[in-house]
Amino acid sequence: MAQHFLLSTAARSLSLAKVARMSDDDAHDAFRLIRWSATDGEPVCPRCGCVESFMYKTRRLYKCKGCSHQFSVTSGTIFASRKRPIRDYLLAIAIFVNGAKGHSALQLSRDLDCQYKTAFVLSHKLREALAAEMSDMTVSGTVEVDGAYFGGHIRPANEAANRIDRRLAKYQTGKRRVVVVMRERNGRTLPFVFKSEAQSVQTVAQRVAAGSIIHADEASHWDALHALYLTKRINHQEAYSDGQACTNGAESFFSRLRRAEIGTHHHISGPHLAAYSAEMAWREDHRRVSNGEQYLIVVASALTHPISRQWKGYWQRSVRH
Repeated sequence: MAQHFLLSTAARSLSLAKVARMSDDDAHDAFRLIRWSATDGEPVCPRCGCVESFMYKTRRLYKCKGCSHQFSVTSGTIFASRKRPIRDYLLAIAIFVNGAKGHSALQLSRDLDCQYKTAFVLSHKLREALAAEMSDMTVSGTVEVDGAYFGGHIRPANEAANRIDRRLAKYQTGKRRVVVVMRERNGRTLPFVFKSEAQSVQTVAQRVAAGSIIHADEASHWDALHALYLTKRINHQEAYSDGQACTNGAESFFSRLRRAEIGTHHHISGPHLAAYSAEMAWREDHRRVSNGEQYLIVVASALTHPISRQWKGYWQRSVRH
């Protein structure tokens, strides 16, 4: 059942009911077939790479014949040291994928009947696995570059006489961050988080391939890109597209991220802004892909990603936000 549902070329859509009806054996087989797809689901020792092993059926554990290392289908992955049934992780991924504007940890905790912290960490593990695909990625061709500020909201005073100009630097909280996106026309989306747009110029030069054409707005810090690329500028006070340049693709990404912040999560803190931006970039790039295929991509990414150094156990205590 699991192999037919997950790996058949006819699987173009995803139903939560199908995932929820999977037995523990079906869920285990699904993980096994996806993680070890190169060996048709035959276990591969994560320590020595040996393909011969014993299986303890009662505990669903494998023992390598080469090095005697015991491992499970999730050992060495982002789901290592799991405490919940495997089916819950498949169900969580299905729910995560089906949210076009994201899925809040609070709602996921209700869906899975678990604590909020459990759902929060699980969601961030999935975001980490998706973001790993972009770690060394570059964009080329026609690339739109733009930035949008998030966080650091200052609530206006009730009485007009007590209100301040929240645009002035002396009144800022210091928590405001800018997401700068490099979006390839008909291609991938790369978001990065900075304190200001001007700090992103060097990253843009590293991530946009030579010979590309860049579209940007009239902000002065983008002037440095003219020395590196053919750069076309658009003045948004006059038009959003003038037939020569536009950044509407980048604005489309920011629209999805804004909707996720306002309508789904309500607040995104600065230390986690990069993770949410990477998730929305992935959703934007795969918006034309069926949810069934998205499901397989996320499961495969999670099972090929190593153990999280940020979201697993006591390692969290050494991370400073």
